[in-house]
Formats: sequence, C-alpha cells, structure tokens
Amino acid sequence: MKDIGIEVKYPEKECNDPNCPFHGNLKVHGQIIEGVVKSAKMMKTVVVVREYLHYDKKYERYEKRRRKYHAHVPDCITVKEGDKVKIIECRPLAKTVSFVVIENMGGEEK
Repeated sequence: MKDIGIEVKYPEKECNDPNCPFHGNLKVHGQIIEGVVKSAKMMKTVVVVREYLHYDKKYERYEKRRRKYHAHVPDCITVKEGDKVKIIECRPLAKTVSFVVIENMGGEEK
C-alpha cells in the first residue's frame, strides 16, 4: 500500500482497481471535501452532497447552500447511502467524475 500524502485511515481490503489511490496508479491533489453520500446507484461512483453556509452582505444573514460532487469509489472502500465520506480531487476519470473517495468516516447523517 502506498502513501498518498494525506493522513487518513488506510483501507483494510486489497483491490486491483487501477484508479485506486492506495493500490493503483491514481495521483491525488487539490481540494479535500467532506460530505454525505446521497446516491450510490452507479457502478463504482457515488454522488456526494456538501452543505455549507454562505454569508449575504446585503441582508446580513447566512443562507444554506449545497453542492453535488460525483466521486469514484475504489473496490477496497465500502460506501452506502447516508455515510459521511472524505473525497479528494484527482484527474478527470469521466465526464463528471474528478474526485475519488479516500475515507469512509461512517455514520448515518441526515
């Protein structure tokens, strides 16, 4: 298992996925985002939603905003809907997939 340069829990399982940052050739860089898995219906891909607060200067209030990210899931990491995950930016793997899941932080979040 190779070091990806970020302090995360390494997966216990082995995999043969070439797009795995731990066991394959995929290099990771850029943004690290924590979010909740909204959908896990695609093969090896999940939709992660990140909710955040944005300050509106005119009304001097915060408003809720959300952003969806598509992320690749290596075979060595198990993820289901409702799990809190940590994703990191990588090279484009598909038209909409430019992130990869590096850690499942577990727990059902709503």
